Amino acid sequence: MEIPLLNDIVIIFGLSIAVLFIFHLLRVPAIVGFLLTGILAGPHGLGLVHGVHQVEVLAEIGVVFLLFAIGLEFSLKCMSQIKRSVLLGGSLQVLITIVVVFVIAMQTDLAFGESTFGESIFMGFLIALSSTAIVLKLIQERAEIDSPHGRTTLGILLFQDVIIVPMMLLTPLLAGATGNLGESLLVLVVKGIGIILLVAVAARWIVPRALYQIARTRSRELFLLSVFMICLAVVWLTASMGLSLALGAFLAGLIISQSEYSHHALGNVLPFRDVFMSFFFVSIGMLLDVDFLFRQPELILLVVLCFIALKAVIACFVSFLLGLPLRTAVLVGLALCQVGEFSFILSRTGFEHGLLAGPAYQFFLTVSVLTMAATPFIIALAPRIADGALRLPLPEVLRSGWHPVQGVERARKQDHLIIIGFGVNGRNVARAAGISGIPYTILEMDPGIVRAEKTKGEPIYYGDATYEAVFQHADIKDARIVVIAISDPAATRRITEIARRLNPKIHIIVRTHYLQEMKPLYDLGADDVIPEEFETSVEIFTRVLVKYLIPRDEIESFIAVVRSDGYEMLRSISKEPASFPGLERHLPDVEIVTLRVFKRAPAVGKTLAQIGLRKKCGVTVLALRRNSQMLSNPDGDLHFCAGDLLVVIGPPDKIVRAMVLFNNPE
Repeated sequence: MEIPLLNDIVIIFGLSIAVLFIFHLLRVPAIVGFLLTGILAGPHGLGLVHGVHQVEVLAEIGVVFLLFAIGLEFSLKCMSQIKRSVLLGGSLQVLITIVVVFVIAMQTDLAFGESTFGESIFMGFLIALSSTAIVLKLIQERAEIDSPHGRTTLGILLFQDVIIVPMMLLTPLLAGATGNLGESLLVLVVKGIGIILLVAVAARWIVPRALYQIARTRSRELFLLSVFMICLAVVWLTASMGLSLALGAFLAGLIISQSEYSHHALGNVLPFRDVFMSFFFVSIGMLLDVDFLFRQPELILLVVLCFIALKAVIACFVSFLLGLPLRTAVLVGLALCQVGEFSFILSRTGFEHGLLAGPAYQFFLTVSVLTMAATPFIIALAPRIADGALRLPLPEVLRSGWHPVQGVERARKQDHLIIIGFGVNGRNVARAAGISGIPYTILEMDPGIVRAEKTKGEPIYYGDATYEAVFQHADIKDARIVVIAISDPAATRRITEIARRLNPKIHIIVRTHYLQEMKPLYDLGADDVIPEEFETSVEIFTRVLVKYLIPRDEIESFIAVVRSDGYEMLRSISKEPASFPGLERHLPDVEIVTLRVFKRAPAVGKTLAQIGLRKKCGVTVLALRRNSQMLSNPDGDLHFCAGDLLVVIGPPDKIVRAMVLFNNPE
């Protein structure tokens, strides 16, 4: 049985792989590759894809997943912090754009013919909207969603996603149709208030409790289906109220972001988002009529440049009115300089009501697709353009902003410790980190533990660290150490590989039950692998040495030797001994011992050269341990401090003579 949609999907994926591979070699953004795939496969290109409408449905799912992922990374607190950008920034950007485009359209007949009042306003509606899908994806890839310009851009885009509904209601009125507009707007306001209340109640009480019960089952499939159900239910609810699918998806993400399960939910959603987003960009490329473009390329490119410049200047001006400095305002302006995907939906409504004639409609589609194709390059160049603007001889009020706004930043940790698993070992590590004042984040898969420890104030989150997104949400790129203390060997290997790839500089400490896991973990990038079997042996033998009244300093020296070189002593126990006895067998008149420098010892405060240890006593210092730092072959300028641990070599009688320098006087 032949399935037409399946044929189209295979063609899109196959062509996308070929185009993206070439574009990767040329270092061209992937979004442009998807757009080109759509142009080639679409009805205006080679005509390979026939189910254009079905592809558009898949594209809408991609936008839903994108906004859902953005919402998961946010919170209601973050939304309250950017409300100024949403309400003031978004409304100013839309209003100013509509007014400017209206004036231009009424004064010129460029490409669209002579415009009426309604057509000019409608053209302002179309150009005022920017691409939520493209801009947020690019900002997310550049890890700038939490930056001042990223949050301002997000706020304005969210307002545009909401204002599209009143625009849809006003479009028939602009075309001359009559209707009860006041009643429609009142109903819309009531629906909006209802949705806000629903989000607040669901985020506070309903969803966290439901996800807790689901997470207790430890079923990955059940958790995944539950997350999707919450997302699609909220999307369906907002769509039934006349709001956009994207807005509903963002609200669904916000609801789940209030719970401790947002990390894990994000890791489950991202693979689906990336797949379906590819359909979105391909569907946009299918709109471009190449023949229409080649008939008047100079005019179209001129209008494209004018659109980009106009929208960038207006968004930059609005950002400055919000109090942002010049550099941030320029970044926001360049991010919002394209025409958005919701403009296509609105343009169809305008076309049906006669506000866009046939040639004008195709002209608008062509210009819009080209502005979207240019967006990845513009955003990549935006920092250089912004830095260049700062070199201009401008007043200081333009550079720093006339009314500086408070920075809105997510609580991002720096130089912190990430603990994977909160069993006995994880708890002990967290307790030690807390006592030492070390910032840390815990990832745990037991919902009961997460809920209990969250109430105690622990920075713990429900998440599967085998997903890259979970690690990234824990700020692994800024972490110093990750401790992996779970009992799943396969997951441990996967987590080790991900941690090393995401942060090549991070120090990875892994606990494992099995000896055979040590080499694979080291190969995957672990810095320290602690096998429980060896540590148990060390603890047992330490107790034995204590009962034989061996000095504590010698016991600590023995433990250090055992743990050195990846427990080589214990791993080669059946071979030649790898510790001091083998050396003493070859050098019977020489001993290697560990000495501690006591508080009132004669050597305290003096240098190695001053006490003349080698010259007067015939003993050589091999290494010195101070706190957690080990110094090998110290030089003569080193001062001795109380508590230092020395590793020395020499004849036994001379070592006894040297011990007087490091012990307390009797």
